[in-house]
Amino acid sequence: MGRKKKKKKIKAVKKKIEKKVSLTVKSSSADQKVEIKKIKKQPTEKKIYNINDFVVYPKDGVGKIVSVEKALIGGIETQNYKIEILKDKLTLQLPINKQSLLRPICSTHQINKCISILKTKPKVKRTMWSRRAQEYEQKINSGKIYELAEVVRDLNKNSNTIADQSYSERLLFEKAYDRLESEFEVVLKISQEDVKKKMDKALGREEKTQEMQ
Repeated sequence: MGRKKKKKKIKAVKKKIEKKVSLTVKSSSADQKVEIKKIKKQPTEKKIYNINDFVVYPKDGVGKIVSVEKALIGGIETQNYKIEILKDKLTLQLPINKQSLLRPICSTHQINKCISILKTKPKVKRTMWSRRAQEYEQKINSGKIYELAEVVRDLNKNSNTIADQSYSERLLFEKAYDRLESEFEVVLKISQEDVKKKMDKALGREEKTQEMQ
């Protein structure tokens, strides 16, 4: 009887060992298997822009979506917004899944806030021009409407005389001014001339120009 019990115990131990071994083999083989999935279509965000919508692409300014076009790049089917940048008269293609880079044009309330910013005193830091120029460039390319207004205000010299500004200052001022002007024009639905008058009045440029005449 004692021998039979010992044999049963030995069999039970063997079964336990076999189970452990089989589990470790299965887990190791599972680790070695790596699933490779082929990307057939580009991932997309929720589409929020439509054809004829005005948008702002930070690096280039205000644009209009003229179409949504399909393209095949490296075996991947992509959908792209075709955007016409109004001021520079250029066209760019932006994948729909990159639409987070765009922003909608601002509201009339935000325009009024920008006008208030233009009326305030310039806030110029006492640092080297190269450092300030870099900061102004970053603000312009941020695409944020209030930061654009701040750059226009801080670089404004209250006149149209070229001698009042260095070449690099004038370039940055004109870049920010044009971006702001084009967005004002689209939002307020008024002519470029009327927008210019509105902005120049807030900046105090209108009075200075009249005095010079």
